[in-house]
Amino acid sequence: MEVIETIVIQSTEVEGKETVVSSVDTDKTKAEFIWTLQATWHLVNTRLEMDQAFDQPVCKKKKLWEMVAEKVNTKLRESEVTDVTVKAYECDLKWRNMLATYRKNAERAKRLGVASVHWEFFKTMHEILGKSREEIEAQRRAKLNGTRVGKAIASKRFTPILPTPPATAAPCTARPPQDVLQLYMELQERKMNMWAQQKALEERKIEAINNLAQAISSLAQKNNTQMSKDGQ
Repeated sequence: MEVIETIVIQSTEVEGKETVVSSVDTDKTKAEFIWTLQATWHLVNTRLEMDQAFDQPVCKKKKLWEMVAEKVNTKLRESEVTDVTVKAYECDLKWRNMLATYRKNAERAKRLGVASVHWEFFKTMHEILGKSREEIEAQRRAKLNGTRVGKAIASKRFTPILPTPPATAAPCTARPPQDVLQLYMELQERKMNMWAQQKALEERKIEAINNLAQAISSLAQKNNTQMSKDGQ
């Protein structure tokens, strides 16, 4: 018979068949609380009873753990166990430790069946923690069906919110033939203007080149005349 046990942090705690380790700040308490089997069962039952409160999206976990510790201490006093009181952070650490052990055993139950798990807390924890969200929601609705709130929700008619249809683009209207002809003529006229401007620019370039050639030729003639005079 194999029992899966999980080690989370440091410092040994003994509780029947379960060997676990938890982190305890020595500055917070002088006397270390020993988790007996009885105290562990009080913690498990109290925490599972408050599971819905812990599962709320917005909740103060510290306050909830203080309530858990208070309830566990009350049950221990009723059992005449008053040596050491358990603190809220000790309940939190112990529960994290047990939750890790539960998950290991839950994986084993999926692979080998529930009969293969012999951890004494598994069945009690699995009845609450093993339920899927769909099952929890179905149970919540079943409880509401007989209440006034449930009847009000069932009888209320909701107006469905339909998606807004996408805006369709306006169809392009065909232009009449005379507009197309006018547009064509305008394009041709622009092309002719561009060609005329380009031709004028080329003519200016040719004229500038000719003027430059004439200036160079005139300068050469002057140089030749001056040289011939100097030679005489």
